[in-house]
Amino acid sequence: MSSQRPAVLRVDALHPEPELLEQAARILSAGGLVAFPTETVYGLGANALDEAAVARIFAAKGRPERNPLIVHVASIQAARALVTHWPAEAEALAAAFWPGPLTLVLPKRALIPSLVSAGLDSVGIRIPAHPVALALITLAAMPIAAPSANRYTHISPTTAAHVADGLGTGVDLILDAGPTQVGIESTVVSLLGAAPQILRPGMLGRAELARVAPTIDYAKSEPASDEQRPQLAPGLARKHYAPRARVMVVEHIEADNDHGMTRVGRLSLHPSRLASSTDPELAIVLPAEPAAYAEHFYEALHRLDALGCELIVIEAPPRTEQWHAIWDRLNRARS
Repeated sequence: MSSQRPAVLRVDALHPEPELLEQAARILSAGGLVAFPTETVYGLGANALDEAAVARIFAAKGRPERNPLIVHVASIQAARALVTHWPAEAEALAAAFWPGPLTLVLPKRALIPSLVSAGLDSVGIRIPAHPVALALITLAAMPIAAPSANRYTHISPTTAAHVADGLGTGVDLILDAGPTQVGIESTVVSLLGAAPQILRPGMLGRAELARVAPTIDYAKSEPASDEQRPQLAPGLARKHYAPRARVMVVEHIEADNDHGMTRVGRLSLHPSRLASSTDPELAIVLPAEPAAYAEHFYEALHRLDALGCELIVIEAPPRTEQWHAIWDRLNRARS
């Protein structure tokens, strides 16, 4: 965690002030890094067409170059301009779910630097649904490459404070528009093969996507981890989205079991199961509805990390399709 703090501008989440966004746009145009809110998590943005600026993202995050970046645009027309093929499934999915937490992986044009795509011939693209993100992309008049604004494999940020704590002066400016709403990263869908495949699950689930793309399914086998070769999508490393504390997922949480540790945090869906916790500050109840759980999940992990927990014990949520993306994050956090 950096001890230095970056510049922060507080912006209106619904009606961002143009003069503040202009400051951010100038930084992006000059090859700088701007952290900004999307509806999912805060992103660390750079001009996607400027390879030197993109290289700063990797350096700031400590991210391996085998892990590609998602490019954010403000319109479907702008997305089409970055790819060599725009299939019918792309048109249908974009029309139904953009702006929103959906990334489409498509064959890229040569103007996208190789560093953005981990040396592959494909690129992930999405239109974010946050007013600040959309206004910034429009004003900057450029596609913005923006992974989550955190150190690589660490918990993604859902507030500006998380960004400042994690990256320090590795970022030139943070646009603070309050907490994000979705809370975990976008669903990533590959359109490179004969049928659409979900590479990374998100809160936009398979059932919703299948209404538009009936043949969609999860990728049969996960693409290679970052220890091997380039990934088709971000967020596929075995360890990812992880706090500093060790993570344990249990079926039934025991508030009085310290598991041999001196400082244990606990996350539960049931207030009664934490009632006897020896330290109520370290006992957090999360909503029992998956979308609300996702919105607050990373914030809870950040809070327990900041309180110096050695271990975070998480009560297992339901094993249903609606919780699939949450389970993906849990499994990577405890790897």
